[in-house]
Amino acid sequence: MMDLQLIQNKIYEIRGLRVMLDFDLAILYSTETKRLKEAVRRNINRFPPDFMFELTNPEWEILRSQIASSSWGGTRYPPFAFTEQGVAMLASVLKSETAIQVNIQIVRAFIALRQYALGYAELNQKLENFMIETNLQFNDIYAALAEMASLNNKQYKTKEIGYLAIKKEENENEIEK
Repeated sequence: MMDLQLIQNKIYEIRGLRVMLDFDLAILYSTETKRLKEAVRRNINRFPPDFMFELTNPEWEILRSQIASSSWGGTRYPPFAFTEQGVAMLASVLKSETAIQVNIQIVRAFIALRQYALGYAELNQKLENFMIETNLQFNDIYAALAEMASLNNKQYKTKEIGYLAIKKEENENEIEK
């Protein structure tokens, strides 16, 4: 049984789609990339653009810098990128027991990633709702405290105590007269 994490590390997001590249799949299927591409080309009608596409040179350059592959050697042509459906179709094209077993693991890896993404989106939505509710509650509390403070200043004048306070009060009474 293959480690799901190993497969998940070989799933990239390109053009907004989660895909696996032909050379990674060839390694998993224990075949040469050249043979995998030959099988795909012989059965190209099984791979519409939403199942498989070839990376453009700029996409390949960006991806190559991200996965730290060397600039010498390696592939001459941009790789094929297979979506989850394209990977499932590969099992019927390659027709080997290894391909079938590997495909089962790859589909499980795609499903696990999708579940993780859904869980993350749900958690993010709950966090947003919590933040909104909390902000509204704090706004209500701050408004109530501000109102209480303004009422406090109007209703309750504290009476000063002492000799100077009495003199000040006498002066205020004389001014009012």
